[in-house]
Amino acid sequence: MIAFVFPGQGAQVVGMGKDFYENSELSKSIYDEAARVLDFDVKKVCFEENEAINITEYTQAAMVTTSVAMLEVLKEKGLKPDVCAGLSLGEYCALVASGVMDFEDAVKAVRQRGILMQEEVPTGEGAMSAIIGLDGDVIADICEKIDGVSVANYNCPGQIVITGKKAAVEMANEELKVAGAKRCVMLNVSGPFHSAMLKPAGEKLYKVLESVELNDFEIPYVTNVTAKYVTNENKGEIKEMLKDQVSSSVLWIQSVEEMLNNGVDTFIEIGPGKTLTGFIKKIAKAAGKEASTYNIEKFEDVDAVLKALA
Repeated sequence: MIAFVFPGQGAQVVGMGKDFYENSELSKSIYDEAARVLDFDVKKVCFEENEAINITEYTQAAMVTTSVAMLEVLKEKGLKPDVCAGLSLGEYCALVASGVMDFEDAVKAVRQRGILMQEEVPTGEGAMSAIIGLDGDVIADICEKIDGVSVANYNCPGQIVITGKKAAVEMANEELKVAGAKRCVMLNVSGPFHSAMLKPAGEKLYKVLESVELNDFEIPYVTNVTAKYVTNENKGEIKEMLKDQVSSSVLWIQSVEEMLNNGVDTFIEIGPGKTLTGFIKKIAKAAGKEASTYNIEKFEDVDAVLKALA
């Protein structure tokens, strides 16, 4: 069984998707559609040297556009997944891949998501830190005892990200080092993503999503919020989960475990970088499961992956 997985914010890189734009009419049409419906030049942000690519309000729409442009080439070649998932922002790509959300609605929603997240907490008030080499349960227990900090991302065994008020994150770092963390690395981010500080942004995003029409599933997806499969039976919960996703923990380890336990043995990461590929290898190993991993970030990767799966 095959899963298509999509990276989140942080994987962006100048030049991403340019070879897809130049070599595929379908990919070009996705970038052109994004350029038409967004209020900034998404092609310039993706393809040319610029600073906007790392600013949340532009990054999110640029990333979704790029991953979906790559996805369309795989679909054209006849490769179909059994399930989709995405890390944080990547969940919107998973919804497009599942057939639930039209690309135009998804890219407009994440444009607003980026703006709302960036506006909610003034720069410098919040922070995030990657905790290396400590059990996730230990990290969660320590965070619970410190007001204003929580787990943001369960990325893979040995790499958990915490989030919240800057002083609280710094205090947690010290406690986690005492508890045995190998390293605590403050991240260069513009806000405390996936923290309670962003709950108001989630509420505002929900109002944006209210007008988005959701289609029936062609393929199920696994949500970050519960790490469970979402199908037509619980389709009505999607907007609520996307609202909650802004301020709740990203259960990526648990999501991958859920897919592995349901028979997925092949994961294809679609988007710039190999971040999820690295996470999945570690998650599968810790779970005692066999899993093949591939990633699509260059146009030539498509044929290479198709050949490997043939």
